Amino acid sequence: MTDTKQETERKYEAPSADETTWLPDLTGVGPIMTVVDQGTEDLDAVYYDTDDLRLAGTSAVLRRRTGGTDSGWHLKLPLSPDSREEVQAPLSDALPDTLRDLTLSRTRGAEVRPVVRIRSTRGIRQLVGSGSTVLAELSIDSVRAESLLGTNARASWTEMEVELAPDTDPALLDVVDKKLRKSGVDRAHSPSKLARALEETMAGAPRLPGERTAETVVPGSAGEAVLRYVEDRIHTLVSLDPAVRRDVPDSVHKMRVTCRRLRSVLRSYRSVLDRKVTDPVREELKWLGNELGAERDQEVLLERLSSSIDALPPELVFGPVAARLQVWDLNNSSEAHQGTLDALNSPRYLALLDSLATLTEQPPLRDKAGRAPENITAKAILKEYDRLSGRVSHALELSPGSERDTALHEARKAAKKTRYATEPTRDTLGKPAKRLGKRVKAVQKVLGDHQDSVMTRGALRKMTLAAHAADEPSFVWGLLYGQEQAKADRSERELPTVWADASRRDPHKTLNQTR
Repeated sequence: MTDTKQETERKYEAPSADETTWLPDLTGVGPIMTVVDQGTEDLDAVYYDTDDLRLAGTSAVLRRRTGGTDSGWHLKLPLSPDSREEVQAPLSDALPDTLRDLTLSRTRGAEVRPVVRIRSTRGIRQLVGSGSTVLAELSIDSVRAESLLGTNARASWTEMEVELAPDTDPALLDVVDKKLRKSGVDRAHSPSKLARALEETMAGAPRLPGERTAETVVPGSAGEAVLRYVEDRIHTLVSLDPAVRRDVPDSVHKMRVTCRRLRSVLRSYRSVLDRKVTDPVREELKWLGNELGAERDQEVLLERLSSSIDALPPELVFGPVAARLQVWDLNNSSEAHQGTLDALNSPRYLALLDSLATLTEQPPLRDKAGRAPENITAKAILKEYDRLSGRVSHALELSPGSERDTALHEARKAAKKTRYATEPTRDTLGKPAKRLGKRVKAVQKVLGDHQDSVMTRGALRKMTLAAHAADEPSFVWGLLYGQEQAKADRSERELPTVWADASRRDPHKTLNQTR
């Protein structure tokens, strides 16, 4: 069992823990009415990581801590410079499986072991506002760190942190920060106790994930532009993994889209990255996207069906419609989420993560990667655009029906590829690439609405058959089917206009002007 909370704080250098005349009085600063001394507590934490510090390299922290009010296992995952998500598990001798799973995308299956022990004597002050509401906690820590990597090196220092209470306006940090800075209190140079302990016990800074083993990329080149984009998407995929495992809303959708973006850009920029290396990675990204697809499709269907049912006049809702929808979702959602977890816990997924790390650490650059990006990226975008144009034209020539539905779906996929191809080029091609991406996104939306309708009608047909077999009224499911057909027809009527607007300014001219 785990609990989750968001931690928002800032760390500062502290000259001393015993004598605190350096600390300004914060009473009256912003909404702070009084400062209440809460005494001291002793904390003892052992930090875990892989031998090559993969967790620290991604600013994640895994520790087992005793003392204080929250003894147990803590996994901290970065959200922003001041915020982290902290997942807590009860105190135990061994690392809980739940936390081990949440670190897998970062450790890539490598064993974690104790790397640093940090003991702290913490003096606590509560920053209290009106109505005795605790706004934040200010703590001054006298820290003793010991390396557990075989060196027995030790270090000690004093630091201070200001952590917001839940629901406190984050602006309070800025107000307190201004007061502290004016009093000569500086921000800490390390983002965490672990980072400082690793540095001061001579363990060294961890190598960042994807950090290239040799400087092989020409600054300002096409290779640099594409690799920067690829590295950002890989970082996003790794960061989304814990949220997907915990079934955080919209996380599956974001991870699936990240897979698509990576696949698409690796395909579009084969002139930059050697396809003999990237094609196998693309295949595995396709596999992962398909594994995530069942859960994501279920989310889309449930949202679409629920909103459509809620919009119906009550007098038209015959039979146990809500109950049937709930049973349908429970059965399908549980199975789909388990399928996602099985994929994320599989050796195949870990092998994919290793391949992605290798891709950025040892990029398979082709000769053109060292050239200026304008010509190469414009050519890649135009190639995708021409494919999109052909598929839209083909779909519009077909009569309504299943063949046209398939053609429209293929056009939608081509629209995504064109849009994604513009994304690594925003800094080099500028506004023409941004505008094309925006226009193509409008085409993608119309085609996406159409495909969602096709998928929803398939689910409604099954729902109708199930209701009929159970001697339930099937009127509502048939009614919704008709509404979905109308939505699809509307999308098909909109497409020519949206496509005409998207292709009004020939990208062959606008993009070539930037080359």
